[in-house]
Amino acid sequence: MSTPHEAEPMEISAVQIPQANSRGRVIVASLIGTTVEFYDFYVYATAAVLVFPALFFPNADAATALLSSFAIFGVAFVARPLGSVVFGHFGDKVGRKGTLVASLLTMGIATFLIGCLPTALVPGWVFWAPALLVVMRFMQGLALGGEWSGAALLATENAPAGKRAIWGTFPQLGAPIGFILANGIFLALSFGLSAEQFQSWGWRIPFLLSAVMVIVGLYVRLKLVETPAFQQVIDQGEVSKLPVGRVFKTSWRPLILGTFVMLATYVLFYLMTTFTLSYGTTPATIEAAKAKAVAAGKPMTADAIASWVPGLGYTRNEFLIMLIIGVVFFGIFTLVSGPLAEKFGRRKTLLWVTGGILVFGLTFVPLFGAGLVGVMALLIIGFTLMGLTFGPMGALLPELFPTNVRYTGSAISYNMSSILGAAVAPFIAVALWQSADGSPVLVGVYLSAMAVLTLIALVIMKETRDLEYTSNVS
Repeated sequence: MSTPHEAEPMEISAVQIPQANSRGRVIVASLIGTTVEFYDFYVYATAAVLVFPALFFPNADAATALLSSFAIFGVAFVARPLGSVVFGHFGDKVGRKGTLVASLLTMGIATFLIGCLPTALVPGWVFWAPALLVVMRFMQGLALGGEWSGAALLATENAPAGKRAIWGTFPQLGAPIGFILANGIFLALSFGLSAEQFQSWGWRIPFLLSAVMVIVGLYVRLKLVETPAFQQVIDQGEVSKLPVGRVFKTSWRPLILGTFVMLATYVLFYLMTTFTLSYGTTPATIEAAKAKAVAAGKPMTADAIASWVPGLGYTRNEFLIMLIIGVVFFGIFTLVSGPLAEKFGRRKTLLWVTGGILVFGLTFVPLFGAGLVGVMALLIIGFTLMGLTFGPMGALLPELFPTNVRYTGSAISYNMSSILGAAVAPFIAVALWQSADGSPVLVGVYLSAMAVLTLIALVIMKETRDLEYTSNVS
């Protein structure tokens, strides 16, 4: 049978399969998982810098402890492609509902248990504490590998005709909401607790609080029924026995295109969050850097002084507030992107937005160098573009694949792009920043280069807005 990328576009039939899942239930069920995903990312990333080096690697020097903490952070990215295969297999073989419940439960248990872990400071736990942290991060990554695509399919496979891109923005809203929740909680803790209290027990609170979102999500997801599109696959007897093998055999081209279509989105997101935070909070002068290190009880070594590069010199709380303001625009324009992608098509909308990302990458230096107004303008423009490019992906990536391999295909593309874009972007950005003696010019060029690769993928792919979505199989 022909696959969506091989077939000529067909208008969606006006006769719709009755919807069994209400709009409100779909919104909450699809939104909650991605909210927990991005909430977890920022909670762990912040803890990895502030407390995990001292709590889980107390016998290492400061630099080694920080690197070890970030290495564990990266374990989740390694696990995500495996999770996309595992959960994609069950999502295309057993169904969307059960797989979404399993992925959220796995993620919730792992996140909660991080907040319960003993640290390496406890006698007898020097080895086991960091080892268990690795296991928890791996389980989080495994669950996240299948979470996004399942949430996207839940939204789009329940969407009315002509509304897939709009409904596809529901899970995408989890990114800005998770960011605001995580950083809002850390800001509240920083104002309400002393440094000693946060180091002792306060860091556990954000991890434990994630259980509330997970419980709500499980309650809603357990009430779902199977999506109409996958129910048709079951009724037609077209369920794939081995979805991962089938998707590579019949849909290898969409796998590649989907990976690169998502690339600029991932790079932009992690540059706008992790890199800007690092650059914005790095002291602007070597004297300020030395004073900051002494105040933290860790004077700079000769090597650290020699390798130091200047930043903008904001405090962490100051820059987090600025980021949260920028992320509000991320959320607003994620919602705006749905109607745009529905009216003009996914491909045309993303061609224009990706072109904007390319130009934006070349403005890093003049905006970052224009004081507070310039930095806020950079954050607002960057996060606006982020919303416009991230929003349509909830519909576009699933639309690239036939129904019986859609969970697996969209999950693999999404998570392979996360490795090429998200996993390496912070390290590349820091290396480019240091090589340019503290100027972000090469970081912007890097973003523009990734935008070019995404533009090439968009030029090659066909429009997916009007492709038949419910009964097509590979």
